[in-house]
Amino acid sequence: MESTVTFLDAIKTCFSKYAEFNGRASRPEYWYFFLFLVLASLVLGMVSNTASGIFSLVTLIPSVAAATRRLHDTNRSGWLQLLWLVPLIGWIVVIVFLAQEAKEPNQFGSRSDELVS
Repeated sequence: MESTVTFLDAIKTCFSKYAEFNGRASRPEYWYFFLFLVLASLVLGMVSNTASGIFSLVTLIPSVAAATRRLHDTNRSGWLQLLWLVPLIGWIVVIVFLAQEAKEPNQFGSRSDELVS
């Protein structure tokens, strides 16, 4: 069962865990944060390409950390994000991994540990 995470909760959580690559992230947490990154980048891009570029650089580490935690939730290593470097096939594989349900039991800790923090 997925936890109930709101859009704002997901953003707060991902920024509070700015560079934390340990633990797990639920599907809603990751995808709400991803949606925020896309929307903010689009809005900033309409204002200024420089602002959008700076935003992308500032949010690079939190987005990689959130994706690592999301992959951990599916019982996979965060290093699988390197598949982004393989055009098309790698992108599809990573998106499928990020979209899958959580795996229990899990070598990266229990989901209940994440819900407490």
